[in-house]
Amino acid sequence: MLDVLTTVTEPLRRSIRYAGRDGTIAAARDTAAAFLDGLAPDRAAPVPGERAEEILLVVSELVTNAGRYAPGPYVMELGYCGGAVEITVWDTSSQLPRRFEPDPLRIGGHGMEIVGRLCRQVTAERVHGGKRVTARLDVDRPA
Repeated sequence: MLDVLTTVTEPLRRSIRYAGRDGTIAAARDTAAAFLDGLAPDRAAPVPGERAEEILLVVSELVTNAGRYAPGPYVMELGYCGGAVEITVWDTSSQLPRRFEPDPLRIGGHGMEIVGRLCRQVTAERVHGGKRVTARLDVDRPA
C-alpha cells in the first residue's frame, strides 16, 4: 500500500479588481482571509493566526493607500509560493508611496512603516498607467 502525501500546487494566485467604493478595504480583507484559509491543504497546515492577522493588516494598508491616493480603480493580487504570501496592489497613481522614519508624535503616515516592519520585502515601481506595490511575507514568521 502506498502512502499518499498532500500534493502542493504552487504558486497559488488570486486577483480581484476594486472600484474603490465604500467597503473595499473590508472586501479586500475578506478576500485575503479566504485566500489564506485556502492555503491549508497546500501547506498541510493553516496559516498561524497571528501571522494571518499581520497579512490582513498589510492588505488593509496597501488597499487603503490605493483608495486614498489613486484616482481610479485598482487591482489586488494575492500569491503563495515557497512559503511566502505576496500581496500586490496596482493603482492608477504614478506617485510612489513614502515610508517615513518612525515618529510616535506624527499623526498619520504610518502605513508603509507598518508594512515595512512586517514584510520580508516591499517594492514599489511605476508601471504603465500607474504603479505597483508588492509586499512579500513569510507565512511562518522567522525567529
